Amino acid sequence: MKVAVVGATGLVGTEMLTVLAARNFPVTELIPVASERSKGKEIEFKGKKYKVVTPSEAIALKPDVALFSAGGDTSKEFAPKFAEAGITVIDNSSAWRMDPTKKLVVPEVNGDVLSADDKIIANPNCSTIQMVVALKPLHDKYKIKRVVVSTYQSVTGTGVKAVNQLMDERAGKDGEKAYPYQIDLNVIPHIDVFQENGYTKEEMKMILETNKIMRDDSIKVTATTVRIPVMGGHSESLNIEFENDFDLNDVRAALAAQSGCIVVDDPSSLQYPMPKDAHGRDEVFVGRIRRDESQPNTLNMWVVADNLRKGAATNAVQVAELLAEKGLI
Repeated sequence: MKVAVVGATGLVGTEMLTVLAARNFPVTELIPVASERSKGKEIEFKGKKYKVVTPSEAIALKPDVALFSAGGDTSKEFAPKFAEAGITVIDNSSAWRMDPTKKLVVPEVNGDVLSADDKIIANPNCSTIQMVVALKPLHDKYKIKRVVVSTYQSVTGTGVKAVNQLMDERAGKDGEKAYPYQIDLNVIPHIDVFQENGYTKEEMKMILETNKIMRDDSIKVTATTVRIPVMGGHSESLNIEFENDFDLNDVRAALAAQSGCIVVDDPSSLQYPMPKDAHGRDEVFVGRIRRDESQPNTLNMWVVADNLRKGAATNAVQVAELLAEKGLI
């Protein structure tokens, strides 16, 4: 299968190449795509070198599927052009997520929505993906009324510039800044731009995308998203109120049975999920599972995943795998 990776030189694009190789996706020919300034650069994939091409050149090469991770503007400009040429696009930017004509897909949660008509498929926000993987089995079993989520998000979610800022500050060097404030030894309660309602765009993504993916607008979500000086993954503190009561052992069993989910929950031996352990992994890790004793039918838990893997690259590749399995690409 001919596979184009648009944004192949960026953090997520590089991770997509790693994931395609690690999961043995049937790539017969790789088409690495980036901007004009990266054209001609060589990218290595499974021991072979491939030259970077521009989006227009990539369309002419007629790949079967294009994995996009080059930002919203690039997606808005080029995804429709790829789709018009009959190429299926899986887009990691926010450009198409809330478009009512586009599917927003996490394979373990709503992979059944995919059809032959879907030529542009949206990959959800990183922090939403890991949350809904953990919420799905619990919603099926107990029906979720409300979720209060606070996130602790890795600098890798911002990109290379943010990683460099953290490492520069740690080394005492003055360099280019990705954030309005120092990130090392600090916490910034601000991800993406502020909206009129006082929430950030990242917080609103988590609220709106959850309803769309879960296909249930009755689930109420409120979010506070926070950037922390960490690499390797995003962490989330979830407080979930259900319509129905639950047994904690049944909750753990439901999470353990969920595809792509690993329960790490043994406080007696200090076992709980951490970003350093999720780094480079495709699964979502869940722990600190306990009843909220302040109100009925309510659960607290802690969810961690590598935001570049399951939060971005892995999810996109899993969507491509599902399309291939269904004979849609």
